Amino acid sequence: MQLRPLQPEDLDQFFEHQQDPEANLMAAFTARNPADRGVFDHHWGSIANDPKVVVRTIESNGEVAGSILVFEHEDIPEITFWIARRFWGKGITTSAVDAFLAEYEARPLHARVPEDNIGSIKVLERRGFKVVDETAEFSHARAAVVKEYVMELN
Repeated sequence: MQLRPLQPEDLDQFFEHQQDPEANLMAAFTARNPADRGVFDHHWGSIANDPKVVVRTIESNGEVAGSILVFEHEDIPEITFWIARRFWGKGITTSAVDAFLAEYEARPLHARVPEDNIGSIKVLERRGFKVVDETAEFSHARAAVVKEYVMELN
């Protein structure tokens, strides 16, 4: 696994990853219509052009496995990641989060995760994140209100 700067051609792979219904259910808080490439391109254009956002592409054996980034939410940096389902359960997410946290040292750092996304919760807890709040928001992917943990690393 390696992290590298975002390249424009990575976006095609990210878009493909976003088409996985099971991954969308796990993430819960996704685009209203994941198949809308125009919305996807606008969203990632905003990310790529925001100087406050730190984004990395996650590679595994030369393949784009996902993305990891930090953006500001209510003046607090927040980490988020998306790993293609075919890479789940192989330690790639854990390695990517470790590498990113070694590079990005600002604290406190928040993360948001649906309460039933046990894999992501475990990755974050093992890195020292603790639940500091809970919210309930509407999830387009699940067409329901979903409880989400706000986790913090100091």
